[in-house]
Amino acid sequence: HYMGEVDGSIGAWGYARGGMGAVTRALAASFKASGGTIRTGAEVDHVLIRNGKAKGVVLASGEEIFGKLVISNADVKRTFLKLVEEKELPDIFLRRVRNFKIRGSSGKVNIALDSLPEFPALPKDSPVYRADMHFTDSIERMERAYDDWKAGRWSADPFLDMMIPTTLDPTMAPPGKHFMSCFVQYAPPKIDGRDWTDADRDGFAESVISQIAQYSPGFRDRIVHMEVRTPREIEAEVGLTEGNIFQGELTFDQLLFNRPVPGYAQYRSPIGGLYMCGSSTHPGGGVMGAPGRNAAAEILRDLAKPTLHMSPAHDVI
Repeated sequence: HYMGEVDGSIGAWGYARGGMGAVTRALAASFKASGGTIRTGAEVDHVLIRNGKAKGVVLASGEEIFGKLVISNADVKRTFLKLVEEKELPDIFLRRVRNFKIRGSSGKVNIALDSLPEFPALPKDSPVYRADMHFTDSIERMERAYDDWKAGRWSADPFLDMMIPTTLDPTMAPPGKHFMSCFVQYAPPKIDGRDWTDADRDGFAESVISQIAQYSPGFRDRIVHMEVRTPREIEAEVGLTEGNIFQGELTFDQLLFNRPVPGYAQYRSPIGGLYMCGSSTHPGGGVMGAPGRNAAAEILRDLAKPTLHMSPAHDVI
């Protein structure tokens, strides 16, 4: 996910004024302006399929909503293993979806701060405060963090992506206050094969705070509030299977024409009228909109195809 670019600068990240929620609000406003309707708190129970074609969805409340197409931006496992009955799908497709690797490996800690943290190694006016920061002195240190994840534990000494967005956008906090966003690697979807506990969650957060405090004396005293998101919370709150923020591992065998599975990399599914547009599809995760844009192009192409209408009295050879 460091392969993107902003205005020609490879690996650069962009900030949205007002935070990431501003991106969501902008998308919603554009959709509504085009005549769309957005419903929240309307959990989909399953896709309504008739004669091998998607006709709509059934909500958890029992309400049925019909449409020409169903376009899912849920991950491939949630879409086809939870929202569609097995009998509607080819065996080989089902097998490949089940084998799709989607293990979560990261968490998030958001920290409200009473004041801007100080790092003795940095001048107070350093531009680094406005950048993406890491505490990494060796590849071996990163490997040890990854080893913990492979063993089914959160990283005792995690690899942190830290940003202080309020240094660029003061509107994200009250005057004089700051906000730190920590993307934390690594955190497994389960701890030693079991679900996360509150004690695990607290230990995960402490591993983050203790590392920052090593480089920023007094950091703990600046903390006003903290929000912790383990893979458990990520899956429960936003529906990402196993808390994988990219809707599937970005490994070589799950990229390009293999994403999500061979034979279905063009955003279509084995079910007529059911399309995929989430990050389980090419080119994967990140805030770029490419999967959705590509899916829209394929859907428009299909809608433009002439439909062959046949009379029952005639055969087509």
